[in-house]
Amino acid sequence: MCSDGETVGRFAPTPSGEMHVGNLLCALIAYLSAKSRGGRFLVRIENLDAARCPQSAEQKILDVLGALGLGGDGIPVRQSERGDVYREKEDVLRKAAKIYPCFCSRAQLHAAEAPRLGDGGIVYGGRCRGLTADEVSALFAVKQPCYRIAVPNKKITFCDGIAGIVTQDLSRECGDFIIRRGDGVYAYQLAVVVDDGESGVSEVVRGNDLLGSTARQIWLAGLLGYRIPDYYHIPLACDPSGRKLSKSEGDSAAEIVAKFPPERILGSLAFAAGILPTDRAATLSELTAAFSWDKVRRDAIRLPAYLLQN
Repeated sequence: MCSDGETVGRFAPTPSGEMHVGNLLCALIAYLSAKSRGGRFLVRIENLDAARCPQSAEQKILDVLGALGLGGDGIPVRQSERGDVYREKEDVLRKAAKIYPCFCSRAQLHAAEAPRLGDGGIVYGGRCRGLTADEVSALFAVKQPCYRIAVPNKKITFCDGIAGIVTQDLSRECGDFIIRRGDGVYAYQLAVVVDDGESGVSEVVRGNDLLGSTARQIWLAGLLGYRIPDYYHIPLACDPSGRKLSKSEGDSAAEIVAKFPPERILGSLAFAAGILPTDRAATLSELTAAFSWDKVRRDAIRLPAYLLQN
């Protein structure tokens, strides 16, 4: 998959807790993909919900990335500082599509007979889309709504660098989704599209748990006039037994970085991903020269046990 112009990759962690070794693997592959093409690698801190993202957690992530040479080119972007940009782009979307207030409670959403999304969300059935002005006014008196964007009856098809050809029906498989929460915080789907577009990101490398978000992000990017990045949704990293890694289970990247030399960690991650044929120490420059998307595993990426011993 090729894009015109400069290659710009990114890694965008959410500092709501410890970064695990699987996140580190994603950062490494994103870095190698961009750098192997002579491009730039950016780090973005996705701290939209600042109350859940303490500064200490952010700093720990930046320290871990820096220790392995993955700190990025330039100063990290912080979503918590970009509310004015998201507000401006929301205004653009209001002219291009229908944005409406939604007063549905969490209980109402979960009680609805609606398909579930891979990220744990629900395909919204449009309950509030047809409210009259009087009904909206009455509901405003008792509850602050979130805001949803009405999606068209349209299929989005794209070629993912790992998953291949993917087609998603926006109305049936996504539904009208939130762009701004009831507390005023902008939602991930809008923020990630704006940030990628404004930063000139040309390729997005992330876990395949986010594959289901891609069609609506491509649609939003088109409405906002942004270039559509290439997408690579890599398999989620797991331990030797197949257990998916998580923050709650430990698997702390910070502890691993404190225990082992950077080249040892980088080489083991690259071996697990299929980039190196053997598990050995390697520098970033070696891995950049060796990198090819043809080598990256399409099945589960099982990390060596020593990287997961806390």
